[in-house]
Amino acid sequence: MEKRETNWNRLPYSLFIYRKLLWPAGKLLIRTAKDKTTGNASEVPSFNTVKRRKNPVEISESIHFLALTKSPFTEKPSATLPVYLSITSILSRLRHPFHVHKYHRYRAPSFPKQLQTLKLKMATSEEISNGKTSSFSNLIPTIKFTQLFINGQFVDAVSGRTLETISPRTGEVIARVAEGDSVDVDLAVAAARQAFDHGPWPRMSGFARGRVLSKFADLIDQNADELAGLESIDAGKLFTFNKMADIPFAANLLRYYAGAADKIHGDVLKMSRELHGYTLLEPIGVVGHIIPWNFPCTLFFSKVAPSLAAGCTMVVKPAEQTPLSALFFAHLAREAGIPDGVMNVVVGYGATAGAAISAHMDVDKVSFTGSTEVGRKVMQAAALSNLKPVSLELGGKSPVLIFDDADVDKAVDLALLAIFYNKGEVCAAGSRVFVQEGIYDEFVKKLAVKAKEWTVGDPLDPTTRVGPQVNKTQFERVLSYIEHGKREGATLLTGGKPAAETGFYIQPTVFTDVKEDMMISRDEIFGPVMALMKFKTIEEGIKYANNTKYGLASGIVTKSLDIANTVSRSIKAGVVWINCYHGFDIDCPFGGYKMSGFGKDFGMEALHKYLQTKAVVTPIYNSPWL
Repeated sequence: MEKRETNWNRLPYSLFIYRKLLWPAGKLLIRTAKDKTTGNASEVPSFNTVKRRKNPVEISESIHFLALTKSPFTEKPSATLPVYLSITSILSRLRHPFHVHKYHRYRAPSFPKQLQTLKLKMATSEEISNGKTSSFSNLIPTIKFTQLFINGQFVDAVSGRTLETISPRTGEVIARVAEGDSVDVDLAVAAARQAFDHGPWPRMSGFARGRVLSKFADLIDQNADELAGLESIDAGKLFTFNKMADIPFAANLLRYYAGAADKIHGDVLKMSRELHGYTLLEPIGVVGHIIPWNFPCTLFFSKVAPSLAAGCTMVVKPAEQTPLSALFFAHLAREAGIPDGVMNVVVGYGATAGAAISAHMDVDKVSFTGSTEVGRKVMQAAALSNLKPVSLELGGKSPVLIFDDADVDKAVDLALLAIFYNKGEVCAAGSRVFVQEGIYDEFVKKLAVKAKEWTVGDPLDPTTRVGPQVNKTQFERVLSYIEHGKREGATLLTGGKPAAETGFYIQPTVFTDVKEDMMISRDEIFGPVMALMKFKTIEEGIKYANNTKYGLASGIVTKSLDIANTVSRSIKAGVVWINCYHGFDIDCPFGGYKMSGFGKDFGMEALHKYLQTKAVVTPIYNSPWL
């Protein structure tokens, strides 16, 4: 039988993470060790010699690369730091039959069992404050694009104003970017309207649009290092994860919708009268995309890719805190052959540029991801202008329910991943953790130990698991909520303090003895702060989980299929992750219930947000049948 190659792009996100992030990142660390150490490089095992295991559910618990080094946040030598390559506990989802039974034929290469000791030089706090470090300065890209992108050209703002881009790594200005306002939005919308009404993009075949999107994706892959570096210095995101997961995921979003572009069609209708009817799916027109700062790359393409595939034109407003990658994407769009005016990027503040897009009479739809408070304003502006449709992906205070039958070690790993991944700046973060009373005490003890393994550091450092908050405002907001938790009587189990003298770093924080009426239990903090609570029965756990105005995501940890079925159908949230967390996938719709918004990203549902249905009916005469 002919040997079949595994198509990793078709695997679920968890296997994608393993293949695209953890395995190559391990190679990266080993190559780094060869470069940094004076010992014999042959002493470091090669991943190419590792035998394959029989089943992906046998993948090792975690990958511990131990780095003996000085901590970047203290002058004292640090203890041995476990390096998990960002999110190794995500591997635990591979071991559960709920997640892998359909993919048993795929075999991922396993890691060596023994621990490797790598002498990796980490940055000191002094080096971080200087903006570059001797170890990682080669990862910091040159910032090339700082102007607005309108009608295929980079241009200054009409006002001539610029805004500062501040790196959360150091708290220092790294660029000044053109500051667009309502005048610039008018120009961008006019270009998008011209491109939609008279340009080639909506009139191309879906196949032709798909080829351009595929080229766009290839260009992203070719510039992955530069884009990963921009995300790290601009948003404080981990370089390793950017390179191995976020950037490839963005490129694959384009490829997914490139494949869907020529499969957009309506239906032939079976009419009840002497009429012939069918439907057409047509691009909705000019779309305004307003992008948040926590996932600048992924969320850019979660909106741009399906709307481009649908044949829409657009004005994109990235967050003013993190504009650099969006401007780079505009450059790559032009290189890929996207016609002038189809994709415009206007950097500016929400109160000016964002408000202008939401209220513009010539914008046909707005897609917004951000806070619930701003989502209200977007929806109100859309209603008061031309009643344009709006899709909103808003805030969350997502629950994680851990039941008595759960494996406590795995449950701890998942709970930490749920809240500390991406430094807690995730709309779907599992910030409220409810543990059933039978395992609560054991869970707390193990949580206190494992939480300290989430090392805070320079996002360019491959040993870092938690980077800086995005800016000073968010840094101070998170710290203020930590103080609220203390004042309201919650018990601080771990963390709770700034983690460095420079930059916007916060220790991963866990509170126990949290009550439902406390601010840290009610409000979306958007930082690495876990509120831990106890429950007795399944019914009580469901009640606690639903006691929130939000309904974006949720998690369940149990070995019981009955509990999983009952609870997943009872929780009011747009997604329920069972024995996994952050299980995002290109083909899986993601969006909220209640005040977490409406409309879905990812999957074919996202494509249909940018299409509108037209019915066409003609009479039929003397037909032998209807």
